[in-house]
Amino acid sequence: MAATLDAQETHALATGTHGDPFARLGRHPDGKSTIVRTLAPGADRVEVLTLKGSKSIAVLTAVGEDGVFEGRLAGSKAKTGYRLRAHQGANSWEYHDAYCFGPSLTDLDIHLLAEGTHERAYRCFGAHVMDLDGVAGVRFAVWAPNASRVAVVGEFNHWNNAQHMMRNRGASGIWELFIPGVPEGAHYKYCVFDAGGAQLPLKADPYAFGAEFRPNTASVVRQIDDHSWSDADWVDTRGGRQHRAAPISIYEVHLGSWQRTDDDGQPFLDYGEIARRLIPYVRDLGFTHLELLPITEHPFDGSWGYQPVGLYAPTRRFGTPSDFKAFVDACHAAEIGVILDWVPGHFPSDEHGLAHFDGTHLYEHADRRRGFHPDWNTLIFNFGRREVQNYLVSNAHFWLEEYHLDGLRVDAVASMLYLDYSREDGEWLPNEHGGNQNYEAIGMMQRMNERAYALNDGIITIAEESTAWPGVSAPTDTGGLGFGFKWNMGWMNDTLDYMSKEPVHRKHHHHQMTFGIDYAFSENYVLPLSHDEVVHGKGSLLDRMPGDRWQKFANLRAYFGFMWTHPGKKLLFMGGEFAQAREWNADAGLDWHLMDDPDHRNIHTVIKDLNRLYAENPSLYERDCEPSGFEWVDGGAADDNILSYMRWGNGSSKPCLVVCNFSPEPRHGYRIGVPYGGYWREIMNTDSHFYGGSGVGNHGGIDAEALPWHIKPYSLKLTIPPLATVVFTHSPT
Repeated sequence: MAATLDAQETHALATGTHGDPFARLGRHPDGKSTIVRTLAPGADRVEVLTLKGSKSIAVLTAVGEDGVFEGRLAGSKAKTGYRLRAHQGANSWEYHDAYCFGPSLTDLDIHLLAEGTHERAYRCFGAHVMDLDGVAGVRFAVWAPNASRVAVVGEFNHWNNAQHMMRNRGASGIWELFIPGVPEGAHYKYCVFDAGGAQLPLKADPYAFGAEFRPNTASVVRQIDDHSWSDADWVDTRGGRQHRAAPISIYEVHLGSWQRTDDDGQPFLDYGEIARRLIPYVRDLGFTHLELLPITEHPFDGSWGYQPVGLYAPTRRFGTPSDFKAFVDACHAAEIGVILDWVPGHFPSDEHGLAHFDGTHLYEHADRRRGFHPDWNTLIFNFGRREVQNYLVSNAHFWLEEYHLDGLRVDAVASMLYLDYSREDGEWLPNEHGGNQNYEAIGMMQRMNERAYALNDGIITIAEESTAWPGVSAPTDTGGLGFGFKWNMGWMNDTLDYMSKEPVHRKHHHHQMTFGIDYAFSENYVLPLSHDEVVHGKGSLLDRMPGDRWQKFANLRAYFGFMWTHPGKKLLFMGGEFAQAREWNADAGLDWHLMDDPDHRNIHTVIKDLNRLYAENPSLYERDCEPSGFEWVDGGAADDNILSYMRWGNGSSKPCLVVCNFSPEPRHGYRIGVPYGGYWREIMNTDSHFYGGSGVGNHGGIDAEALPWHIKPYSLKLTIPPLATVVFTHSPT
């Protein structure tokens, strides 16, 4: 028999140290026959069977004592597929040999992956349930260019790192292996050996579609094409629903603490139960979108998902990938869009994750001055490496395409844009021009936005960007980053600081409520009252309002009225809609008992009515991103703590007049200029008795007088309630 193995090679195959197991194991043509070799540790003998049925067509003999067997198939038998039956005393087992299958990744896939331009890298990498040559199994593929060997280990091979060594696809650095018989739901990891042959800690699959429930860390084989979607109508129309001229009101939610179970061992609701409870709640409140804090797999609950290890896996805390797809489908059936917080800026250094993946700094930047986040003790992606950029850009597309998500909110954009972010002198490296701009991260974000919008109709991307970086929501062909929207962090910081002041001092800080208009149209903005504003000792929104109990609730109602009538889309973190009294705790559910308290329930009603007001009055959203959509009537009444402004829509949309009084004093006979005569109907008053207010108002509306005021030809003589926002719309008849 030709090319019989020697003892050194059989030992290397049995111990997983052979440099090229595919060169020896499996089937190999030898003249008009085929040599078959297999590794069957513990077997006494091995038979070759027909592919179907159980007919024995050859017997393999042991080569040495390491569990390697070989034999020959002659004639027509050499051209057919086969199975193997191993015997150990009276016991036997049948299996397909992974080493008898050829590679399944095409040369084109390998080429595109190697140059970092594969639009759907996740269709190649990861664990894919498939049939190969008529045999069911799973193809595993991973990028580890500096590894000397890589093996797949899992339940199916008793975590034996010698049994399923992978095929090296050459200079691409890609390793692949089809393993027959591995079922959906199987647990696995990669056993990676560095360039010197040293075994690294077992690694979770960077492209895994599923993961174990924490604290376990294995990847899980999951189907990603097993859901029958029913949201075609939604997907076809979402572009109009998510346009910058549409009403967008977002409810931000942390699925792990919105509501919880009473089981300490499994405190989380599953996706199905979340759908049954959360979707009707959000729909009733009138929010148009849900924004989910990251549900990509993460090892530490306390990171809230912002330190992900499995960017391609929905966390097992709430169910399977199929369960999450059903949740998204149910949201769309209720006409609610779903936005995911996406974290491409950094990742934790857990040894089972991406860190030092193949014994080198593969995913992270090698120099700590660019590769380490001092704020979060995490590692930073090497954005300049084409394969890493492809990993991230493909991931964004993955969530939009495979899970039908309607948008991505990109976390911590500023930390990616600036090389000196949170660093002192000497702790960062400038770019090639000596500046602090991270050109590689900028390029990644621009490419991500370009491909996300090109490949997924009607989606949006939103940047959490806290600086004055220009053009965040401008097109990339004009030099912008290409996001659809940007969080307005300046507006949030200024206005919350103003609201925290006692009214007697507010006149000295009046500019904090007006300054936002100076730049309100420089980007497409979302006004965020997010989770970040109710953690780390900041207290709740209610707790930040000054005054006695009545004044606290009145201040909060007035502030929400200001927010919902100010240019910019709206975002409110869960609990804010009923004025959660304590700071958010991610390890406990919201304080739902507060809904039994009239004051808290009234805030819930205010939010519901503000969302209705917002949706029913196009002047409050059609020109959100255009200067023509906003006009000060009087932005300078600092001594009175009063703001008044007009909101304008398109065409026949009725304008709205908004008057905010951030003083506890009601104002009687307060004159405000308006552009039109006729009747101005009062359509919102946060001081209404319905909301727990004092009931001061204008009896449903007021007629304009032909008395010029505030450079307007007409004026209204108003009663302005204390600590309240009042909205009027023009009704000429």
